Amino acid sequence: MRPPPTPPRPEHLRRPRAGFGWLDDRLLHDRWLADLGPEAVAVLVLLAVAADRRGASFYGRLRMAAALGLDVASVDRALQQLVDSGLLAFRPWRPGQRDGVWQLLDVPVRDDSRIQRCVTAADVLRRLGLAPPHGMGPDAALPT
Repeated sequence: MRPPPTPPRPEHLRRPRAGFGWLDDRLLHDRWLADLGPEAVAVLVLLAVAADRRGASFYGRLRMAAALGLDVASVDRALQQLVDSGLLAFRPWRPGQRDGVWQLLDVPVRDDSRIQRCVTAADVLRRLGLAPPHGMGPDAALPT
């Protein structure tokens, strides 16, 4: 096995200063980042960086918008998308308020057929409208 490549600036290796981090690698590997889009990812990263040890952030929507260079409507759409996806929970300061406590949640396990799904040759043929040769279906006995 080969050693990992040397970083371009090994004298400047980054060392985490905090005892926790909130970005799960499944966000990348399970295609959450691609499916969420840039604005929701930006809001997620902001909340992750601002989160306390419980995963809670108290940033208001106006402050998020200013920090990210987005308008409030874009932040609102991104927040709703994150809540709808199960990545974020929200509790308003008072009923009806749009600011409050944002909590990062565990990345949901995706039951997504696009992720690491094995496809057989028979599946490909069926999708193309072709049937496997007679006697060559999935239940066919192998010749002896």
